[in-house]
Amino acid sequence: MAEKSETLMEKIADKIHAHHDSSSSDSDDDKRRPSDSSNKSKIYRLFGREKPVHQVLGGGKQADLFLWRDKKASAAVLGGATAIWILFELMEYHLLTLVCHSLILTLAILFLWFNATTFINKSPPHIPQVSIPEDLAVNIALSLRFEINRSLATLKEIALGRDLKKFLAVIAGLWVISIFGSSCSFLTLFYIVFVLLHTVPLVYEKYEDKIDSFGEKATREIKKQYAVFDAKVLSKIPRGPLKDKKH
Repeated sequence: MAEKSETLMEKIADKIHAHHDSSSSDSDDDKRRPSDSSNKSKIYRLFGREKPVHQVLGGGKQADLFLWRDKKASAAVLGGATAIWILFELMEYHLLTLVCHSLILTLAILFLWFNATTFINKSPPHIPQVSIPEDLAVNIALSLRFEINRSLATLKEIALGRDLKKFLAVIAGLWVISIFGSSCSFLTLFYIVFVLLHTVPLVYEKYEDKIDSFGEKATREIKKQYAVFDAKVLSKIPRGPLKDKKH
């Protein structure tokens, strides 16, 4: 009986040691997991992006169009924009002329169609009532109001001079846009932006890692140059409101 009790105690001790070893290995794995996640979090993403490209573009159908998830729809939208640009920019067709010609053609077709049915002894075709829904118009107006107010608030914060980097970036961006605006029309500039929206996100999503690594190197170099510019020029510019002098 004593030998059996000893063997039983040895088995229990072995099980306890095995459970302790497994728990210690699990704890080691748990300690390693945060380091792995920290390594993943250290991966540089362009413009501090934390979400996928599809979510950054707003998700939904517009993101699918920009990323060519539906190739037929994306090609149709880009082809329509190209046709409009060719029509108005290259052929120098005017918007008011196009609207008038389209209305003339539509009215002529409907007039001939309705009068032709009387000779054929057929009932005239039913044309549905076309109207803009009130909810759609209200939502569009509210969205425009929200975006305009947010843009005005952002411009106000930039104008106050609290963030010098953002101020310089906005000034540089507006200067570049003014250069493009002086060399091309608004329609051409809008078409260029439209084409970029249909090409740049697709290329970035395809070569994401390479572009992010290149962006990281470029960001480091820009920070170095900005530090030199800040030490030589910006640090010598007085900032903040001037205090009233007491006479």
